[in-house]
Amino acid sequence: MGKLAGVPVALAPATPDLGRIASAVAIPVLAQHVDPLDPGPYTGFVPAAAIEQAGAWGSLVNHSEHPLPLPKVEDVVRRLDALGLIPVVCASDVRASARLASTHPTYLAIEPPELIGGDRAVSTARPEVVSGAVEAVRAVSPGTLVLCGAGVHSRVDVARALELGASGVLVASAVTRAPDPRAAIAELLAGF
Repeated sequence: MGKLAGVPVALAPATPDLGRIASAVAIPVLAQHVDPLDPGPYTGFVPAAAIEQAGAWGSLVNHSEHPLPLPKVEDVVRRLDALGLIPVVCASDVRASARLASTHPTYLAIEPPELIGGDRAVSTARPEVVSGAVEAVRAVSPGTLVLCGAGVHSRVDVARALELGASGVLVASAVTRAPDPRAAIAELLAGF
């Protein structure tokens, strides 16, 4: 991963911007979604080979806004791994974290959908979800790093996520909706 202020970071822009941004920045860029397909006649789908050609380092998989059944998550993770790309699998709760950890992704992000984009971070509103997911993932896939997402806005949210065992955070609205995105990023980085 690329680093800002000594912290590994990556971006996950919209698919149409993937190649342009990947070629313009020095930090890793992830796709927001990948479909479990080989390249071919699949209009509107995003095969892993396409994001690789665009310069992506990996992809989010199973985000709450684009959920996939477990067999498809397994297939996408296998395809990303085969290309040397990084899977970041998203889970909604502790039970889903344990189930999805069986795909052995590089990262698993715990993000309760009801807190995504909100003002309350899962690390403070429902800390047992973060610590429970960390425990569940480590029991199934010890090499998978757990990220904490959903409502993370401040250095306090980040620090609390790390205290609960997360290895990092997954954020979007805290930066994209901020009046000053650079200040928002600096605030988040200060939590590390």
